[in-house]
Amino acid sequence: MTTKTTIPTTNNAAAAAETPLGEFGRIARWFSPLAAGFPGARGLTDDAAVFGVPADMELVVTTDAMAAGVHFLPDESPADIAYKLLAVNLSDLAAKGAEPLAYSLALCLPKGTPDDWVAAFAAGLAEAQKRFGVALSGGDSVSTRGPAVLSVTAMGLVPKGGAPSRNAGPDAPGALICVTGTIGDGALGLGCALGGLNWPDDGQRGYLLDRLRRPTPRLAAGRALRGLVLAAMDISDGLLADLAHMARTSGVAAEVDVAAVPLSPAARAVLAANPERLADVLTGGDDYELLVAVAPERLSAAQAATPLAVIGRFVDGPAGRVTALDAAGAPLVFPRLGWTHD
Repeated sequence: MTTKTTIPTTNNAAAAAETPLGEFGRIARWFSPLAAGFPGARGLTDDAAVFGVPADMELVVTTDAMAAGVHFLPDESPADIAYKLLAVNLSDLAAKGAEPLAYSLALCLPKGTPDDWVAAFAAGLAEAQKRFGVALSGGDSVSTRGPAVLSVTAMGLVPKGGAPSRNAGPDAPGALICVTGTIGDGALGLGCALGGLNWPDDGQRGYLLDRLRRPTPRLAAGRALRGLVLAAMDISDGLLADLAHMARTSGVAAEVDVAAVPLSPAARAVLAANPERLADVLTGGDDYELLVAVAPERLSAAQAATPLAVIGRFVDGPAGRVTALDAAGAPLVFPRLGWTHD
């Protein structure tokens, strides 16, 4: 979908008129089909979904929200917004090694949001559902006087005892810090969307925008790493910030070899033209790659299960301190480690 219908940002009189379909008409037309693959949703005709969990499995539940003007720009495609909303929640399931089961959706939309916007949004959800193998279980839809707020609660299944936490435990000192994929693409994609970068190639620009707007949750990698890692989480707020969270929870400090951080060809090209954007790469967020701690003796097995780049190690030191080292081993200083909502 490439629909660019702009969502209303104010509750003015013109926007206050009821849309032709209304809440229940929208549910029936666009959202009930999204629940067809999950019998427990009961076709979205009931007050709640009902389903069981196999005796040898545990349920993993995560919730993430996106707010207009904070997580997406006013002119972004509704389909892209929906796709990302579901993908970032599934990324949390990936970090726990979980298989997606279903998700619920809460829509808080300004009154007067056009039906065309909702239709495109539902189409984006359908694309993400098909790609990642998950279905809608239910949710809610309300109108708001403020900006749009969209929330998903994703549920997944993992074998009992198989979901890693952020805490690497007593083996944290000396553990290797590894990541999947490439880092910094989403943050540079945001820089592209906002302007202000020197772009050597339009194709690279398009790649980075796609990484921002349609991230890929590393579900297969998360499942492959079950039992092979000491700790795991996804990278959403920035590599250094999320590493600080893991280090703090694990009671250790962390050292990162910046030269070892994997970059896409597009990111390398951007940094060649805009070297000051290294801070964005390391702290900007929107990566949705996996960050894992691996015992050195398990590294070969973990890398055989899924591609991983070793970017540093946990060391004894103040809990949560992260030191980024350049190629000469000198520490780099950044204004912040990552994104916060403070």
